[in-house]
Amino acid sequence: MTEKTGTFVVTHAEDESVVLRDVDSAQVHTLAANDGLAVHDVLEATIAPEPPLEVAWTLIDVDERRTVDLVDSDLEPTQHSRELVADCEVGDLQQHERAGRGEIHVVRVPEERVEDAARDVLEDEETIARAARLEAVRVEVRRSVEDGDGVLSVRYLPD
Repeated sequence: MTEKTGTFVVTHAEDESVVLRDVDSAQVHTLAANDGLAVHDVLEATIAPEPPLEVAWTLIDVDERRTVDLVDSDLEPTQHSRELVADCEVGDLQQHERAGRGEIHVVRVPEERVEDAARDVLEDEETIARAARLEAVRVEVRRSVEDGDGVLSVRYLPD
């Protein structure tokens, strides 16, 4: 095998090893050592397999390292986000660019499942991978709880 350069998210970290997930291919790589990495770290890096078996990998070079913060916000989705899904069916997803940089995903969910849906987004490894692809460092999950309209907003923020 040869070196691999890409964007990786740390999905598991222990004292002796780290599991990286390539955000583009979803391929998983286990590093044989942990040089201070933590879960949710995002690396723009080069890795290489360790000889002779080439089952574990070594971190060769890190061009950039950042952490993605997951925020369970007590704020409601914006009026614009609500308008995007006003005529949508349950399960429909709308995506739009955030003013400036970043992206916002808005989905209509059953009113009684809003809290479950928010928790699912916050616990899903794909949320971090998507943030890494969008170069976000903060993911903010908002939901409508007062109006009972079943709107969940996931904001991928670059800063």
